Amino acid sequence: MATLGTQSISTSYTQVLKTFGSNIVDGTLRAISSGDEAGVSALQICTTGAKSTGTFAVDGASTFGSHLTASTGTATIGTLFVSGQATFGTGFTASTGTATIGALSASTATISTATIPLQLGPVTFGTNVTMSTGTATIGTESVGLSTIGTLSVTGTATVGSAIRIGATGPTITKVSYATASFGSVAVAAHNAADTTNGTFLLTGAELGDIVIGSINSLGSTTGTTQIVTSFFPVASNVVRYVVNSKGSTAGTIPAGTIFATAMRFTT
Repeated sequence: MATLGTQSISTSYTQVLKTFGSNIVDGTLRAISSGDEAGVSALQICTTGAKSTGTFAVDGASTFGSHLTASTGTATIGTLFVSGQATFGTGFTASTGTATIGALSASTATISTATIPLQLGPVTFGTNVTMSTGTATIGTESVGLSTIGTLSVTGTATVGSAIRIGATGPTITKVSYATASFGSVAVAAHNAADTTNGTFLLTGAELGDIVIGSINSLGSTTGTTQIVTSFFPVASNVVRYVVNSKGSTAGTIPAGTIFATAMRFTT
């Protein structure tokens, strides 16, 4: 197309853009049209703004001074960067693709599926977190009070201070576990004065703890089979084992390993 400078007005005025009608640009939105108004664009302008009645596309960067409003329909944004604060009046929907939000403050948020790769700071939930279906996978959780209907742990669960059993039941405040080598010993008959006993290290055990233990070689005892064992703390980190024979004959317990767990309860 030739430039306007080489054409007369009577033949080139149709190529000039103007506001539709005979009005100047004022406070009323008017469409931009060709000089003869045979072609009317979707773009409307006035002294206070602009509007597109069709599709509006921006290839480069766009800066909105105060706000962006989609009064009706759907506003589809490929990439949106907000350096300040963005306020959504009713809802924010990413129908496809991924919506990445650096910081979110919301009174109510309904999310069908959310993938959060990393949370660097603390996350505070005002009342509760509910997983109605599916699985909630939590790498590390620190909570003051957690009420869980059904909990299945396939890996390792670390409880910092206490576990309460039931609403008013006892609270487990300490569980310690240890193993110790056990040498072959002879166990006297019940009518003899001797009793087989010894001590071993169980780190974390204290006086008053309940100790549950076993010796893995008890099943290979020869002689008497009426063996009774007991385990109890005698000092900090020290547990004594006692082996008695309830039978009328002596026996021998082969060498093995002692397995013991100390538990501490409070009401």
